[in-house]
Amino acid sequence: MEPFGERLHAAMQAHGPLCVGIDPHPALLAAWGLQQDVSGLARFAGRVVDALAGRVAVLKPNSAFFERFGSRGIAVLESVIADTRSTSTLVIVDAKRGDLSSTAEAYAAAYLDPSSSLAGDAVTASPFLGFGSLQPLVDAATTYGTGLFVLALTSNPEGPEVQAAVNSDGRTVAATILDHLARLNIGVQPLGSFGAVVGATVGEVAYDLTQVNGPLLAPGLGAQGGTAGGIRGTFGAAMAQVLPSTSREVLGKGPDVQALRDAAQRTLDDLTA
Repeated sequence: MEPFGERLHAAMQAHGPLCVGIDPHPALLAAWGLQQDVSGLARFAGRVVDALAGRVAVLKPNSAFFERFGSRGIAVLESVIADTRSTSTLVIVDAKRGDLSSTAEAYAAAYLDPSSSLAGDAVTASPFLGFGSLQPLVDAATTYGTGLFVLALTSNPEGPEVQAAVNSDGRTVAATILDHLARLNIGVQPLGSFGAVVGATVGEVAYDLTQVNGPLLAPGLGAQGGTAGGIRGTFGAAMAQVLPSTSREVLGKGPDVQALRDAAQRTLDDLTA
């Protein structure tokens, strides 16, 4: 496979810079008139894929909302991944995995090895056991041409107590993570395969994000308060690398397929205005 960064760049050129999360919250299932069971989950997720796969750059299923239904929910997630990857839309599996040694290797095999039914084009990961703990995922992404999005500057209010902490070398934890990603992406064109998660609502960032040279996944657009103007203010010169992500702003307009498509297009128009 072409490296993930190349494929993502192509998808963003073809469809525009937008990622739509597939987050089957109980409230969304209820709003769509669906049961809180696997049948409702499957109908919800399938409708989103039917409406948006092949029309947006990325779909991002949140694994937790599938896992809560057990093995049958995981089977629905597998279908979402397979059905989306058969189109021109890429899949980021939002699993936020991170652990040590053989456990990290198992996560890498599950989410980044194309022979796995849970493998997307990329997976989200947590580096807070130390960036080196992610080495098995980095190695797998390099081997298979898949990608990794590492939490760096999240928009939840609890995030700064860890991410803004200062190391003995004077760098914040977030800056240290971004520096690791920058090293992985050195010299890669048009876009590296190792990205950072930087929330759409974090405000001004004291780091030159262009140095990352990889994709910047920006969740929080829409219902969480992120705006197109705010994203431009946060990312500035790095906007070409930014993949804004929204969920409820689009999903809340379902279950009508055309309404979902229209909502995604309006969001994209705001971003590219």
